[in-house]
Amino acid sequence: MADEILVSICIPAYKRIDYLQRLLDSIQIQTFRNFEVIVTDDSPDDSVKNLCTRYYAQFTLLYFKNSSTLGTPENWNESIRRSSGAWIKLMHDDDWFVEENSLKYFVDLIDKNQSSSFIFCAYTNVYAESGLKKNIFPARHRLSMLEKNAAVLLAGNCIGPPSVVLHKKNTQLLYDARMKWLVDIDFYIRYLASTHAEYIDKSLVNIGISETQVTKNAFRNREVEIPEHFLLMEKTGTGILKNITIFDAWWRLIRNLKIKSIEEIRQSGYDGAVPQAIISMIRFQQSIPTSVLRIGVTSKMCMLICYLFAKKK
Repeated sequence: MADEILVSICIPAYKRIDYLQRLLDSIQIQTFRNFEVIVTDDSPDDSVKNLCTRYYAQFTLLYFKNSSTLGTPENWNESIRRSSGAWIKLMHDDDWFVEENSLKYFVDLIDKNQSSSFIFCAYTNVYAESGLKKNIFPARHRLSMLEKNAAVLLAGNCIGPPSVVLHKKNTQLLYDARMKWLVDIDFYIRYLASTHAEYIDKSLVNIGISETQVTKNAFRNREVEIPEHFLLMEKTGTGILKNITIFDAWWRLIRNLKIKSIEEIRQSGYDGAVPQAIISMIRFQQSIPTSVLRIGVTSKMCMLICYLFAKKK
């Protein structure tokens, strides 16, 4: 039907109305207009609600106040559940569109390739404190690896944050509320298990980078990163460690978090089975001086030796 909504722009909001206003202003100027905006609000006050009222006459905006604080990423899921569009454009409240045709570029790709179900674009990191901007374009070899096995995202997220993605709605496939650090990578891997990603080689979304983000608190945090990495492995299977790129990602995780024993894995909050390859990796790193592991080239060579040994085992 002509009046069916094509795109739902889903915004899980929390207090930051200056950022949210910037996002809503960037939505207002979009040349493609067949969209709705869904705002699910985790805020303890009415600041987000009051801001949204200023946009009701500009475009279709549906505001929902969560009865209790859902947090990340369940508030993302709530926004998706509230949507009615065929496609989902999740936008964090501190991100915004680069230009007035940003959404149109995504939709044009849908029109060109009717089999598409997952689209992502290049983006620009904008650092709140300094105002510095950095364009992020995925390396071609990363895109090639992504096409073959989405699990390589664990070694480097060449897709980027959820705000750069447009995907078909699937309420059976939502973000895992048990995760914070790997939540987007986990979602991408599961979604791309039955389809492939289309890439737009143009920066269409600005990503706000600040110290208040959840990922800042999760970075190099054993209690967050260790359980989530093992949870992801439980979903993908230990066979992914046969991929040297993924093996290297685990090698760097163990090295960067300075894990020296299985007991430290347990202390980090994971009590499940630890694959033999990971045990070998920990023991191998135990035998190498920390000063050596800090040297990138040397660490890579040690990883390769460990990988070949584990592969034989």
